[in-house]
Amino acid sequence: MRIVMLEPLGITRELALKLAEPIKTAGHEFIYYDNRPEEKTEIIARSKEADILIASNIPLDKEVLEQCPQLQMISVAFTGVDHIDMEYCRDHDITVSNSSGYANQAVAELVIGLIISLKRDLITSNQKVRQQGTGKDLVGQELKGKKFGIIGTGDIGLETAKLAKAFGCELLGYSRSERSEAKELGIKYMTMTELLKESDIISLHVPLTRETEGLLGQEEIKKMKSSAILINAARGPVVDSKALAQALREDKLAGAGIDVFEQEPPIPEDHPLLNAPKVVATPHIGYATREAFQKRAKIVFDNIEKWLAGEAQNVMN
Repeated sequence: MRIVMLEPLGITRELALKLAEPIKTAGHEFIYYDNRPEEKTEIIARSKEADILIASNIPLDKEVLEQCPQLQMISVAFTGVDHIDMEYCRDHDITVSNSSGYANQAVAELVIGLIISLKRDLITSNQKVRQQGTGKDLVGQELKGKKFGIIGTGDIGLETAKLAKAFGCELLGYSRSERSEAKELGIKYMTMTELLKESDIISLHVPLTRETEGLLGQEEIKKMKSSAILINAARGPVVDSKALAQALREDKLAGAGIDVFEQEPPIPEDHPLLNAPKVVATPHIGYATREAFQKRAKIVFDNIEKWLAGEAQNVMN
């Protein structure tokens, strides 16, 4: 088998080669690239002779996959797989395994960081200091006692809930299915409408599917408290960005922390949320910590070893 690692995945060459050693020892060829291909022609050039591909969020659409006649498996160094043509993979018996779980802690910690940045107005405070200003009128809010609504109580949602609980928040939850672990943690399940109306902070933790696209639109956002803040470190299209920006401009929400957009960065200058007040935006870095990158690299190679042994894991199709 020819196994191609399309990009370095945030780990060193040495670690990549170490993780690939069992595969090479078993007689398989391992190709490592130390930079990320941005042009489709380069993605195809690297991929076209592969039996197995390793990639993070590089778009692997039909046009790319059609040029890979030998491809049998993709080990995705990412949780979501919406950047891959899954229908093509299903039709051509290409197994797609993800790296679910590697960034649970990383994303949860960024959520808390965004919340504190909004609640304590850290960006304005930083600017004030650099402009020889004072702390006048910079009166923040504490997390303790706030109603913390979590939409999607999967693994990342639960990690976020643990951190929110440590800050003394009251945990509310809405999810397609209720989990006993969530209830044991103290999450009170309720309807979406109830959660939107009651929460002081709402954090989104759902995958992007046909059902979740546009999950929070104009009508849903209207149900939120004007004093509430919204955090989206899940997927951009889950929220109607125009409706959210309008609510922020009209003071119908107190703020938003956004790590994900409808597209990967760079984000256009005219994007509604980049031109709305009370927004703290980050360029999709929720998953990006050294610790998370090392965890996901191990999962990526474990996925390949399991698939080669006929025991495929983390399969998305």
